[in-house]
Amino acid sequence: MPFCLYSLLTPVIERAEIMFEKTRPLLVLANEIGAHLKSKKETIAVAESSSGGLISAALLSVPGASLYFLGGGVIYTREARRALLGFSENEVSMRAATEEYAALVAETIRDQLGATWGLGETGASGPTGNSYGDPAGHTAMAAAGPENKSAILETGSDNRESNMLRFAEGTLHLLRSLLNS
Repeated sequence: MPFCLYSLLTPVIERAEIMFEKTRPLLVLANEIGAHLKSKKETIAVAESSSGGLISAALLSVPGASLYFLGGGVIYTREARRALLGFSENEVSMRAATEEYAALVAETIRDQLGATWGLGETGASGPTGNSYGDPAGHTAMAAAGPENKSAILETGSDNRESNMLRFAEGTLHLLRSLLNS
């Protein structure tokens, strides 16, 4: 029986096509934001948690991202808060998944990297809630820059993958609303 690479790759290609369709709205937003940041010569830094790096990945998918994307990380644990954000014990002990905490994260990553804008996102992607009692599908997001804004998003879903995408989209929508104001 002859070896057929295409038959082995077909399921992978089909899965990639499905994922591309799911992420299309995220990529459209990222392209719009990237174009704005490039035209204004502004920069961005991202510290995200329950979106798992999707915010950064979307912004980095735009050609020319190196003109505006300075860096960031997935801040998923207290140890990461300490090591990557330089948080004090009081800041490490703050209740995450709140607008106040998301704003602190956004301001900190912006200041650490010297960016025009900072994004912070923190929540519970699912399938269970977090240790603070927030349900799956809850996230807090913030943008810090020339103007600041924060919000809570509740999806009502326990689907982890879907929530991660919606958290990333929600955070980018929040930023876009500031950029367009």
